[in-house]
Amino acid sequence: MTRPRHPGRGGGPAALARLLATHLRRYAGPVALVTVLELAQTLAILYLPTLNADLIDNGVLRGDSGHVLRTGGLMLAVTLPQVGCLVTAAYLAARTAAGLGRDLRAAVFCQVLACTDRELGRFGTASLVTRTTNDVQQVQTLVLLGLTQAVSAPVMCLGGVAMALRQDVPLSALLLVSVPVLAAVAALVLHRVRPLFRAAQERIDMINRLLREQVTGVRVIRAFDRDAYEQQRFARANAELARAATGAGRLVAVLGPAVLLVVNASSAAVLWYGGHRADAGSLGIGELVAFLTYLAQILGAVMMATSLLMAVPRAEACAGRIAEILRTEPGIRPPARPVRRLGARGRLELRSAGFHYPGAEAAVLHDVDLLIGPGGTTGVVGSTGSGKSTLLRLAPRLLAATSGAVLVGGVDVRDLEPALLAATVGLVPQRPYLFAGTVRANLCYGRPDATDTELWHALAVAQARTFVERLPEGLDSPVTQGGGNLSGGQRQRLAVARALVHRPDIYLFDDAFSALDNATEAALRAALARQAAGATVVIAAQRVRTIRHADRIVVLDGGRVAGVGTHQELAGTNRIYQEIVTAEAVGQPVVA
Repeated sequence: MTRPRHPGRGGGPAALARLLATHLRRYAGPVALVTVLELAQTLAILYLPTLNADLIDNGVLRGDSGHVLRTGGLMLAVTLPQVGCLVTAAYLAARTAAGLGRDLRAAVFCQVLACTDRELGRFGTASLVTRTTNDVQQVQTLVLLGLTQAVSAPVMCLGGVAMALRQDVPLSALLLVSVPVLAAVAALVLHRVRPLFRAAQERIDMINRLLREQVTGVRVIRAFDRDAYEQQRFARANAELARAATGAGRLVAVLGPAVLLVVNASSAAVLWYGGHRADAGSLGIGELVAFLTYLAQILGAVMMATSLLMAVPRAEACAGRIAEILRTEPGIRPPARPVRRLGARGRLELRSAGFHYPGAEAAVLHDVDLLIGPGGTTGVVGSTGSGKSTLLRLAPRLLAATSGAVLVGGVDVRDLEPALLAATVGLVPQRPYLFAGTVRANLCYGRPDATDTELWHALAVAQARTFVERLPEGLDSPVTQGGGNLSGGQRQRLAVARALVHRPDIYLFDDAFSALDNATEAALRAALARQAAGATVVIAAQRVRTIRHADRIVVLDGGRVAGVGTHQELAGTNRIYQEIVTAEAVGQPVVA
């Protein structure tokens, strides 16, 4: 797997170039048209001062109104197409940049969905949000500036120099001083601002992480009276971001006055020297005006190039951060030739299955052999850390077994089409996640075409119908992100109902009843047994009372199967199971 040395660092011109080359390829036509339009409008702008000089010297000063009208008409004829090219180029550039931003966000989002928690954990949620939004915006801004200035700035600069030489060679010698001075100032600022921009992006990551952490854990903060401490943490991170942004801002602020100083000093020198030559009759007034215009265009082009180059360092840092996500290889890849048909529906089999987290000292699961068929309930019980959740996550391939094989419907999950696997296996975790929207939207997440009758039936089985009916808008009642406006038990019951609406062949409940009271849990298990009579039901729990009535109970100890049987059989013969039952009876937690 490709791993960055440090998430958030890296990048540089190569990363930016690769990113743009890959994602701008589909916009080759608009980019080429923008280039042509920018070139045309820049050449038109360069031609106008020459026409203006001719109008002054041969029309205004000689009192030839006919020449003034003819030359003015020609200037108007040049200006109108120039404005049309400018507007069209700006429109196409904006559309292209916006399209690139859309494509980058989509690419990052799809990559995030393809990666497992282990890959994404190296970046963190806050950093992923920043890279998908702020970092993409910086690259998009660079593309917009590049399309509108990358052609016009050099053509304007070089063309302005050529046209200035055409007007007067001695005056053009001033360009040998002003242009290098301006370029040197810009290069110095760019050199010093690059690391500050990179640091600012990393500080934004930190701000987002702290803000997300503090908003999520606000109840814990208040319970332990740590408001002042958390405020200090945020203040320190905020101050670091302010220092990085201020440092970059100071350097950028220096550039404006420096450019203005060079422009004004150059203009003053041109007026002083050119005025003497005009007074001597060796330089026309129109030529002097044209030269001043070309000087302003040349220095303006240098300034345009500088603003473009100022956007490059930040875009380089952001492109590197985006590329780190895009080049992260998912730990679980879809099969090259997926199987689209199951051999035995509702059958779950583990053959010497094991799982080892990268970098961990020991495996979580060791040589697990299980065969679970439809039409019954299988309980999985064990102490904390025995591997119950890991075992259940192997079936929907949220984790890939590092040894052995996991088969669903008689087919190895590594060969199953992901959509078919998702339709066959339904997992309800202990801490279910509800999306912002409505109760209906969450229940229909796996089956958008479910009817209201099916939704209410699923809610009834999950013992959630009563509280949903009491909500102001019933099925259309709002649910906040993560289900924050609901209790833990309500979230678990809605998650169970969502799985029932999905109607998979295999139901996996990972301690999904832990937030329910005894009566509600018993009613739910009884209704679930009737509803899923023909399906495969696997319930992992730490409490024996949750799975004691299961048709078969699997006891896990240290990642190994320590026993299989009914409650009565295990209670009489299995030492591990007896310890769990005894600990639960006296109200003590069972710890591995």
